[in-house]
Amino acid sequence: MVRVAANEAVFRELNAQLAGLAQEDEISCVCECGELDCVETLHMTRAAYVRLRSDRTTFAIRPGHAKPDVKDVVASYPGYEVVRKKEGLPARLARETAE
Repeated sequence: MVRVAANEAVFRELNAQLAGLAQEDEISCVCECGELDCVETLHMTRAAYVRLRSDRTTFAIRPGHAKPDVKDVVASYPGYEVVRKKEGLPARLARETAE
Protein backbone atom coordinates (compact mmCIF):
# COMPACT_ATOMS: atom_id res chain seq x y z
CA MET A 1 0.00 0.00 0.00
CA VAL A 2 2.89 2.38 0.74
CA ARG A 3 4.43 1.69 -2.68
CA VAL A 4 1.14 2.47 -4.43
CA ALA A 5 0.79 5.70 -2.42
CA ALA A 6 4.30 6.74 -3.48
CA ASN A 7 3.44 6.00 -7.14
CA GLU A 8 0.22 8.00 -6.85
CA ALA A 9 2.18 10.94 -5.45
CA VAL A 10 4.56 10.83 -8.42
CA PHE A 11 1.66 10.70 -10.91
CA ARG A 12 -0.15 13.50 -9.07
CA GLU A 13 2.97 15.72 -9.21
CA LEU A 14 3.47 14.95 -12.90
CA ASN A 15 -0.15 15.87 -13.62
CA ALA A 16 0.19 19.13 -11.68
CA GLN A 17 3.18 20.03 -13.83
CA LEU A 18 1.34 19.06 -17.04
CA ALA A 19 -1.67 21.16 -16.01
CA GLY A 20 0.60 24.11 -15.30
CA LEU A 21 2.22 23.87 -18.74
CA ALA A 22 -0.97 23.35 -20.73
CA GLN A 23 -1.97 26.19 -23.02
CA GLU A 24 -5.58 25.08 -23.47
CA ASP A 25 -8.54 24.51 -21.17
CA GLU A 26 -8.53 20.74 -21.79
CA ILE A 27 -5.52 18.99 -20.32
CA SER A 28 -4.06 15.52 -20.68
CA CYS A 29 -3.07 13.70 -17.50
CA VAL A 30 -1.70 10.30 -16.61
CA CYS A 31 -3.88 7.83 -14.74
CA GLU A 32 -3.32 8.21 -10.99
CA CYS A 33 -4.24 4.61 -10.13
CA GLY A 34 -0.81 4.04 -8.58
CA GLU A 35 0.16 1.03 -10.67
CA LEU A 36 3.66 1.70 -11.98
CA ASP A 37 3.01 -0.08 -15.28
CA CYS A 38 -0.13 1.97 -16.05
CA VAL A 39 0.57 4.57 -18.72
CA GLU A 40 -2.99 5.44 -19.73
CA THR A 41 -3.94 9.06 -20.27
CA LEU A 42 -7.02 10.98 -19.24
CA HIS A 43 -8.48 14.20 -20.60
CA MET A 44 -10.27 16.75 -18.45
CA THR A 45 -10.72 20.47 -18.18
CA ARG A 46 -8.29 22.54 -16.14
CA ALA A 47 -11.21 23.49 -13.82
CA ALA A 48 -12.00 19.81 -13.21
CA TYR A 49 -8.36 19.17 -12.38
CA VAL A 50 -8.27 22.08 -9.92
CA ARG A 51 -11.41 20.72 -8.20
CA LEU A 52 -9.82 17.27 -8.04
CA ARG A 53 -6.68 18.63 -6.39
CA SER A 54 -8.66 20.59 -3.77
CA ASP A 55 -9.10 17.30 -1.87
CA ARG A 56 -5.80 15.53 -1.20
CA THR A 57 -7.58 12.16 -1.00
CA THR A 58 -9.05 12.24 -4.53
CA PHE A 59 -7.42 10.94 -7.69
CA ALA A 60 -8.32 10.72 -11.38
CA ILE A 61 -8.14 7.23 -12.86
CA ARG A 62 -9.24 5.32 -15.94
CA PRO A 63 -12.55 3.50 -15.48
CA GLY A 64 -11.95 0.07 -13.99
CA HIS A 65 -8.67 0.97 -12.26
CA ALA A 66 -10.20 1.53 -8.80
CA LYS A 67 -9.15 -0.80 -6.02
CA PRO A 68 -12.32 -1.16 -3.90
CA ASP A 69 -10.38 -2.11 -0.77
CA VAL A 70 -8.72 1.34 -0.60
CA LYS A 71 -10.67 3.65 -2.97
CA ASP A 72 -14.30 4.52 -3.62
CA VAL A 73 -15.47 5.86 -6.97
CA VAL A 74 -17.15 9.19 -6.17
CA ALA A 75 -17.76 10.50 -9.71
CA SER A 76 -17.68 9.21 -13.27
CA TYR A 77 -17.00 11.29 -16.37
CA PRO A 78 -16.36 10.39 -20.00
CA GLY A 79 -12.95 8.71 -19.99
CA TYR A 80 -12.14 8.95 -16.29
CA GLU A 81 -13.39 8.42 -12.76
CA VAL A 82 -12.66 10.31 -9.56
CA VAL A 83 -11.83 8.09 -6.61
CA ARG A 84 -11.43 8.97 -2.94
CA LYS A 85 -9.16 7.07 -0.61
CA LYS A 86 -10.96 5.31 2.23
CA GLU A 87 -10.39 6.75 5.69
CA GLY A 88 -7.62 5.23 7.74
CA LEU A 89 -4.21 4.37 6.33
CA PRO A 90 -5.11 4.94 2.63
CA ALA A 91 -6.39 8.49 3.23
CA ARG A 92 -3.55 9.29 5.65
CA LEU A 93 -0.93 8.23 3.09
CA ALA A 94 -2.65 10.33 0.40
CA ARG A 95 -2.62 13.39 2.64
CA GLU A 96 1.02 12.85 3.65
CA THR A 97 2.22 12.50 0.07
CA ALA A 98 0.23 15.42 -1.37
CA GLU A 99 2.29 18.34 -2.62
